Amino acid sequence: MKITVAVVFCILAVSVSAFAQQAEIDKALLAVPPNVKDATTVVHWKADFTYDTLKKGTNRLVCYDRSGKPTHMAFDVECTSIANLDRVAQTLKLEAISDKDERQKAFEAAEKAGQWTKPEFGSVWFHFFGADQEHARKHVTIAVPGATNKTMGLPEDNKQGGVWIMNAGRSDAHLMTPGN
Repeated sequence: MKITVAVVFCILAVSVSAFAQQAEIDKALLAVPPNVKDATTVVHWKADFTYDTLKKGTNRLVCYDRSGKPTHMAFDVECTSIANLDRVAQTLKLEAISDKDERQKAFEAAEKAGQWTKPEFGSVWFHFFGADQEHARKHVTIAVPGATNKTMGLPEDNKQGGVWIMNAGRSDAHLMTPGN
């Protein structure tokens, strides 16, 4: 009888764990376009800024949940190229610095020293964030580290109403698109 009860509890624990993991996978994939969802990898970031792979994909996209992490909204999922995971880990670590001024100084120091890992040029970043899922908005950017008006021919501000380079000349330079 004791063995049967123990087996039942083990089965229930595994079932609950599998359900929670599937819920995390489904949530993370909300940021990515539906046509690539099935082929996308999903990871879970751990407190030490490493990750566990929850779902192995076949394309180069990876999604994860950043909800409630320092500097992030209560609902915040993101997808990008697998090549950008080192940058994401480094960014999450810097964002964990509790003092806002110290955090900004750490980002600036890493950028100035060339130690903030550059994202893959041309890689997409899919963001879906807000106070909650119902009030979340999607936002897409494209990484163009180091890009400037001179290198790409695009403006470095949004005054012209078209695509523009935000943070031009920096490792975090990216293309912004109006209404997105």
